[in-house]
Amino acid sequence: MARMPPKQRKAEQKVRQKKTRDTAREKRRPSRDDIARLLLWQMITGVNANRRDRCEVLDRLRNELVDGLVSQGFDARESEDVFERLVHKYVNGPPPFRPKRHLKKAAGGSDAD
Repeated sequence: MARMPPKQRKAEQKVRQKKTRDTAREKRRPSRDDIARLLLWQMITGVNANRRDRCEVLDRLRNELVDGLVSQGFDARESEDVFERLVHKYVNGPPPFRPKRHLKKAAGGSDAD
């Protein structure tokens, strides 16, 4: 069986991806990134609020994350900087999540939210 032309493949993929995103929105299904963001926020704020050894725990978490990012090809110093900025933002501010307006509409909320 011959391979379909790249333009046709891309067009079909675009349709499949839109259907996948629409279905996820209808089901109000979180993405892997939604879960990862929330988990990281909970880890950082939980350690900061509940641990006396918060600096050591956050340093260990930073080192493990940076090691994983470096193994993927990211720069170590830049990765540390991003982590430290997230810690500062998460510890010193309100939860950094924007409202998911499309989910509120699906739950019966009004468009005026």
